Amino acid sequence: MCGILGIVLANEKTNAAPELFEGVMYLQHRGQDAAGIATCGSRGRFYQCKGNGLARDVFTQSRMNNLVGNMGITHLRYPTAGSSAGSEAQPFYVNSPYGICLSHNGNLVNSIELKKYLDEEVHRHINTDSDSEILLNIFAAELDKFNKSRVNNQDIFSALGGVMDVVRGAYACVVMLAGFGVIGFRDPNGIRPLLYGERKNKDGSIDYMVASESVVLKAHGYDNFRDVKPGEAVIIPKDCKDGKKPEFCQVVPPREFAPDIFEYVYFARPDSVLDGISVYRSRIEMGNKLASNITEALKKSHPEEKIDVVIPVPDTSRTSAIQCAVSLNVPYREGFVKNRYIGRTFIMPNQQERRSSVRRKLNAMESEFSGRNVLLVDDSIVRGTTSKEIVAMAKEAGAKKVFFASCAPPIRYNHIYGIDLADTKALVAFNKTEQEIADAIGADKVFYQRLSDLVDCCKTASVKNFEVGVFTGSYVTGVEDNYIQELEKIRAQNQRLKDHSDRAGSIDASIDVDDLVDIKPDVDISIYNRGDYT
Repeated sequence: MCGILGIVLANEKTNAAPELFEGVMYLQHRGQDAAGIATCGSRGRFYQCKGNGLARDVFTQSRMNNLVGNMGITHLRYPTAGSSAGSEAQPFYVNSPYGICLSHNGNLVNSIELKKYLDEEVHRHINTDSDSEILLNIFAAELDKFNKSRVNNQDIFSALGGVMDVVRGAYACVVMLAGFGVIGFRDPNGIRPLLYGERKNKDGSIDYMVASESVVLKAHGYDNFRDVKPGEAVIIPKDCKDGKKPEFCQVVPPREFAPDIFEYVYFARPDSVLDGISVYRSRIEMGNKLASNITEALKKSHPEEKIDVVIPVPDTSRTSAIQCAVSLNVPYREGFVKNRYIGRTFIMPNQQERRSSVRRKLNAMESEFSGRNVLLVDDSIVRGTTSKEIVAMAKEAGAKKVFFASCAPPIRYNHIYGIDLADTKALVAFNKTEQEIADAIGADKVFYQRLSDLVDCCKTASVKNFEVGVFTGSYVTGVEDNYIQELEKIRAQNQRLKDHSDRAGSIDASIDVDDLVDIKPDVDISIYNRGDYT
């Protein structure tokens, strides 16, 4: 899962980079692994800064000063099928045709087939493990077919139609074409979110933004906004004067509209509205439904059990936990104090980092646990690593009994569309009953949301279906027979590389080096240009 953003400012003398930087601060929750910005100057030259780490660390003031131009795109990476190397930080760039930069949120499920096509038929070299580089080169190859010195909007829409015909998976993208403009497009199933917005200036001119979440648009005054539809694209010209305006096109007919339900469970900010669905309201409903399930389950199996207090696992579950406590008529308490300077454990690259991070990030207050039957509420239970540590902390703080409730159903299958939950066998719910899951994390009992209830919490009149493959094993785009196995293999190889890198680059003699993927460089072939070229 990643965060993407694109901006075109009406004033050609105003640099977009400062607003891009401010924008990614609202999306930092979508990826802490790497960050990148690319801008385009008035003469069509790209300026770029990208690297591993948080946006505030990558985009120093001295680097930002060199990012000139009134349009640009940015990306925050959460690693999925690729590695954590600096060379795989986005935006990606190709010089031919026309000069293209791309930021991609999602994951492709036919990348092996596409890579073979690029190599054997259109002779394009892919230099990383990232499927985003593949997607960029597929688009470039489609544009190449026109064999023109310059392309127009219809050429671009036609090329995107070619992309959507051959690419399978989840993708929301912002693309910058040198000297031309910014393009936003979304996969035909609408799995990953993408929004478009306008901001009117005092002189009547209009600025434009494309972003992963509505919160960025609202925060920057882009009040006139809407979702990019599944299979739709928008082209925002660099110069929107002289009657030029953004143009929308339904590039291919929408397929089954199925936004990823995990956006509403965990990933998106609660103050965002995606596809007309309030993340905050959906999480309130999750709390209501969860309370009903808990009441029903306790009546059936443990009628004598009493919950004394509801405590959230910070931060995502707080909205649902409050409503769950209200519905249960049980006190709500903040039992864990959070150190806000520790990263999100869910998107930390390895298991040991998650385990140690939980203790550094959270501290249990004994006064809220001692002698009580505690209901802990979390958005989901994935590997169980975090849950196990939190249950242990609750018991160490004196809890008499610890019940653990998940706002999501049991996650038993791999996520293939851009959220690196875990390989299937590493999921704590894989091939386990609820009691076995409770035993695995040390809880007295676990409560899960029903899938039908979760869908009811999120659906609207216009969005009735969701991508729920992590719960059912059935994916909206379908997958090749060997795709998941190949995906897990790549993840394992990249994790071994990272482990070796963490040991100062030494390679364990017991490891078969031939089994490892190519060592990734820390930096990419750069298009970073010093100075103001405009």
